[in-house]
Amino acid sequence: MSIFPKISLRPEIEKYLKEGFMNKEVVSALGKQEAERRFETLLNHLSHPPSFTTVRVNTHLASVQHVKNLLLDELQKQFNGLSVPILQHPDLQDVLLIPVIGPRRNIKRQQREAVVGAQCGNAVLRGAHVYVPGIVSASKFMKAGDLISVYSDIKGKCKKGAKEFDGTKVFLGNGISELSRKEIFSGLPELKGIGIRMTEPIYLSPSFDNVLPSFLFLQNLPSAVVTHVLDPQPGEKILDLCAAPGGKTTHIAALMQDQGEVIALDKIANKVEKIKQNALLLGLNSIKAFCFDGTKALKLDMVKDAEGKPPFLPESFDRVLLDAPCSGMGQRPNMACSWTLKEVTSYQPLQRKLFTVEPQIGGEGMMGAGLSLEQLKQLQRFDPSVVPIRDVDLGSLGGARVSVQNFLLSVVSLKIARSLGPGAKPGSQQMKAFLVTWAELPPSPDCSLGY
Repeated sequence: MSIFPKISLRPEIEKYLKEGFMNKEVVSALGKQEAERRFETLLNHLSHPPSFTTVRVNTHLASVQHVKNLLLDELQKQFNGLSVPILQHPDLQDVLLIPVIGPRRNIKRQQREAVVGAQCGNAVLRGAHVYVPGIVSASKFMKAGDLISVYSDIKGKCKKGAKEFDGTKVFLGNGISELSRKEIFSGLPELKGIGIRMTEPIYLSPSFDNVLPSFLFLQNLPSAVVTHVLDPQPGEKILDLCAAPGGKTTHIAALMQDQGEVIALDKIANKVEKIKQNALLLGLNSIKAFCFDGTKALKLDMVKDAEGKPPFLPESFDRVLLDAPCSGMGQRPNMACSWTLKEVTSYQPLQRKLFTVEPQIGGEGMMGAGLSLEQLKQLQRFDPSVVPIRDVDLGSLGGARVSVQNFLLSVVSLKIARSLGPGAKPGSQQMKAFLVTWAELPPSPDCSLGY
């Protein structure tokens, strides 16, 4: 059931997205009224957290079962002994799913409150505590140790340092203040730690801050699916064209058993450093990361390869993964996006330019990530509007572990099957292919939706 307002967008953005969603094919198949209903449902879903937190196991260092056992112990500590089920994805054996519990509707709102920015609020809904830089407003007499109600300023109207805010805000839950109001707004740049420790979040989601960092990688489900469809093999040479922060890069190396060569490119230097840090943390030695513009990765007039560094000659790689830059508006939860139409549409030319580079570097046959024409026809945008928002409460987890697991598995199956349409079954090519490539999709509005 929906408890938050739909995502807040500029009017021109909502109009632009609606025009792309309400295309002739959709309206013809559903009718105008049903298509409009689904679009509104989609906007509403985007402001809510996904049903699951998904993490990928680094199988290069440990087995899935071993990491699952370690994670069970960790979650019991986080949730004060509550036994939260951890499910192994039915098709992606290195992916674990943890249910997001909520919304919890019986949390009492406190007199003292703090207001955080929209991005900070999104992070809280995914299990994070409130860090000092995210706090925009705090009650006048708030001191360390106070029980505080936390709200998200979804429209960005609250002034930094305000003592109260009566504008549009969304309740996120309660927490204990680690600092006083005076300390939070002292202006000291070194204050970057936890400002409010969430004790009663409206959505209970595990925190993965420094949790089994060498064994687990927090990764959205579509992101993990893509690498499995790429199907990297030991000994191959593979290019990740727009690689930061390295989730898919490290996944490729792990599936290759760290045997072969994985080249990762990104044009922003600090993001390349993040790729290197993740590779080191996960114990992967086959990754080489370069600060380089992916649109210039193909060099046709070179006599020989530049010693393994970009740019590259045609057909230099066995496989190529391209996750082209996008607006990221589909990341959930997302209560507000202040982007202009110019900003949202700026990605399309870059995406098309990257698509012209990728097939040539990878060689003939790589355009559809190795999928047949029939398989390519099965690719569709993931549409969460057809999946109902379901409440998962704490009571349903007590003493009924098997039934809860069956319920959660049914939600997983429903999400994937409805996103793919009729005929989607576990293990099928259709199931494996969803959300793999954007090259074959119409160049209509940018739409990168995750679970």
